[in-house]
Amino acid sequence: MYDLTRRPDRLRVYEQILSEGTDDDVRRYIKVDELLDLWGELVLPQRVRRAWAEWYQQHRRIRLPC
Repeated sequence: MYDLTRRPDRLRVYEQILSEGTDDDVRRYIKVDELLDLWGELVLPQRVRRAWAEWYQQHRRIRLPC
């Protein structure tokens, strides 16, 4: 069981959902502001990191390293 009030648990859940979850999982569990906060610590496949970096650039005009 994960305790999402704990940052290490949030990191693990975000990594799992972004890497292996369905579109519905992402919509349900991923908060874009939280993702932005966790970005530098997440271990993600390059394709996932690139897709989200493009999303932030397009929708928030934020440039993220990928």
